[in-house]
Amino acid sequence: MGRMLRAGVGVVLGGVALSALGQTDATAAKSASGSDPVLERVLTAWPEGLVDTVKRPGEWTYEEGVLLDGVLAEWRVTGDGRLFTYVKAAVDRSVDKDGAIHVREGAPFPAAQHSMDDIEMGRSVLTMYRVLQKENYYKAATFLEQQMHAQPKNAAGGYWHKGIYPNQMWLDGAYMAEPFMEGYGKTFGKQEDMDSAAQQLLLMDEHMRDKKTALLHHGWDQSMKMDWADKQTGLSPEVWSRAMGWYAMALVDVLERMPETDPQRLALEGVARRVLMTVARYQDGSSGLWWQVMDKGGQKGNYLEASASCMFVYAMAKGVRIGVAPMGLEQNVTKGWAGIQQKFVKPDGTLAGTVRVAGLGGTPYRSGTYDYYVGEAVGDNDAKGVGAYLLALSEITQRKQAGELLRKAHGKTVLVDGWFNSQMRTTPAGNAQLYHYKWNDDANSGYSVWGGMFRAYGMRTEVLDHAPTAADLKGVSIYVIVSPDIPALNPSTHYMDDASAAAIETWVKQGGVLVMMENDSEHADQTHLDVLSDRFGIHYNPVTRNREVGDDYASTIVPIAAGTGGIFKQAHKALMKETCTITTSGAAKILLADHGDTLMAMSHDGHGLVYANVDPWVYNEYTDGRKTPPEEDNFAGGLELTRWIVSEAVGR
Repeated sequence: MGRMLRAGVGVVLGGVALSALGQTDATAAKSASGSDPVLERVLTAWPEGLVDTVKRPGEWTYEEGVLLDGVLAEWRVTGDGRLFTYVKAAVDRSVDKDGAIHVREGAPFPAAQHSMDDIEMGRSVLTMYRVLQKENYYKAATFLEQQMHAQPKNAAGGYWHKGIYPNQMWLDGAYMAEPFMEGYGKTFGKQEDMDSAAQQLLLMDEHMRDKKTALLHHGWDQSMKMDWADKQTGLSPEVWSRAMGWYAMALVDVLERMPETDPQRLALEGVARRVLMTVARYQDGSSGLWWQVMDKGGQKGNYLEASASCMFVYAMAKGVRIGVAPMGLEQNVTKGWAGIQQKFVKPDGTLAGTVRVAGLGGTPYRSGTYDYYVGEAVGDNDAKGVGAYLLALSEITQRKQAGELLRKAHGKTVLVDGWFNSQMRTTPAGNAQLYHYKWNDDANSGYSVWGGMFRAYGMRTEVLDHAPTAADLKGVSIYVIVSPDIPALNPSTHYMDDASAAAIETWVKQGGVLVMMENDSEHADQTHLDVLSDRFGIHYNPVTRNREVGDDYASTIVPIAAGTGGIFKQAHKALMKETCTITTSGAAKILLADHGDTLMAMSHDGHGLVYANVDPWVYNEYTDGRKTPPEEDNFAGGLELTRWIVSEAVGR
């Protein structure tokens, strides 16, 4: 394996206006998903994804899929377990216990139609697998991946949008399939799927971009046989804003997971940067929104459209956060979000102003002309528009969380150990994965939620898969070591040694922030970690406290008072189960004690800082809301801890 492995995923926090960007409030953040009227309307008016504005509520469709994407984005960033339950119920309505997909009761998946629209909900299926590790979701996702391998292609290698549209690429297909293929390839070790996702996006840019405006046209007929296709270029006549929105979202979603070392990354980053800068140029200066026909703003019949406006806000905000778009686009994001709130969001949570559908060819025939696009019906509470709104919301609220620290922390690296804790699991596809307190592990055991909190600041989350050296730590701002292995949990145990401890200590003295999240001696090695921690006056004791009694979590709750350690502005009830304790000496300082036991400590060394905890307490099981005992708020506490760690790291 390589020096550092890029770990993707994640978005952070619920719905708050950009006017409060400089503020942070962890208590409000925990319940933020309940503060947005559009999301609350989704949960009450459309239980379990039964969307009442489509022909068949609850059917497997791309509209449903986009809605679920938005709900999942909010779940990841709020720790609101209702949202995961919502998506799981919707997925389970279509995916049976054996992994077969039914678009509705009694109707199997229409594989022969080869419609890329039918792939979109695979993103939610893949998330269910990554979180729950259940084989039926793997089988369903694999069926969809194989469906894409059977998708017809034109002579240039581009996927037909549907079997009934020979040789035609539509921008819609970028979002329907490519983020799913990138995610599937990343999860199950299939490089060809990741390569394919990038190649399809690059093909669209090559063949569908107007060389004068840099806008992409909705469709491209490689055969040039369709009546709507230009006989020189094969392009459809106009630039439909939602088509550009699909493409922009697909670009940032694929790039989020793409390894830094991928040979296609630089090219795709260049495309994303150009697309997002072009989108910004066509933003309406008065409203901050985007027009249905993108480059003909103000022309008779044209109108400002909700779904595309939400898509562009999402793509630009995410592009800035992940480092593929310039910081200057923040002002476009701010103006766009304000415009969405003012024009499209009603007090009851209704999202107005979404064009229902637009396509090319077919029966009745769709010409792709200006009059066609501005003549399509517009309505309220369209699932596509609402899903795009929730995606934008997840990025907007991440920006609120980061506040002024985004510019300071952006691009810096937070590294998690994958050597002293190097547990491996094998997927049903047969590929081995590092897991257990890793940024890209979405299961109970993972740190994907915590990784998302760091990524809200524009930080890079990486994993080190070998013993640390000075070269490995060069340029790293934060290094996290969690619950080192014992033989009972990992026969291939790697212990902390003097050479590693010396390299880490030198890095700390030079300004690094070391975070140690230990565990009790029944679940983690303490003896060898103390080789490192003792250098900073922090000693882990081989005791176990806070044992869970049956299903009663009361004995595992640790009260954190407001002001504790200068870290926590709000009071919290943290769940720390089966912990050890700390003894401090020298320069080490006690941050949190409970019944006479030290549970958090800090030590300064040279220009750097060490934070130590007796439990990995912000792991997914107790931050993602699916298994949250009453009153426990590790998610909110984790937000405050993360902000403090980031603040310390960027200030050195």
